[in-house]
Amino acid sequence: MLLQWPVIILGILILLVGLAGFIGGFWRITWLLAVYLIAMLALILLFGVIVGFIYMVTLRGSGRKQPSRAYLEYSLEEFSGFLRRRVERSYIWERIRSCLSTTSICPDLNQRFILAHQDFFNAYLSPIQSGCCKPPTKCGYTFVNATYWISPIALYVDMDCLL
Repeated sequence: MLLQWPVIILGILILLVGLAGFIGGFWRITWLLAVYLIAMLALILLFGVIVGFIYMVTLRGSGRKQPSRAYLEYSLEEFSGFLRRRVERSYIWERIRSCLSTTSICPDLNQRFILAHQDFFNAYLSPIQSGCCKPPTKCGYTFVNATYWISPIALYVDMDCLL
């Protein structure tokens, strides 16, 4: 949602500037062509800034291998501070959680691995499945099925283990 409206506005501006360039070229209005060139250069630079921002925010957090697991583990601490602060806000997290709960990502995972824990540990999981449908490996939860895990006696201080 953060970048949705800037990208939509940028697309509309590119459309309008392109239309101005078309009109300036069709009717040979030189001042409109000059405005088109300057505005298009500014929009291309703005697009580059948005792409650079997205790249810097999502650069880290690629996941890490765990022993005896085929999937990667994802942790919130691995991501950029900007993205981490946005997800940690309760009202944003509630929107993310409600969005995830309406999808069939976790129930489908549960259907694929009903009781075979070794099949689950050897399977490829998408980042959403690995990060949202199961607890982190470091927490020590016991596998029952893909979406139901038994909590250990001693909980860690790590926030990922408490959620």
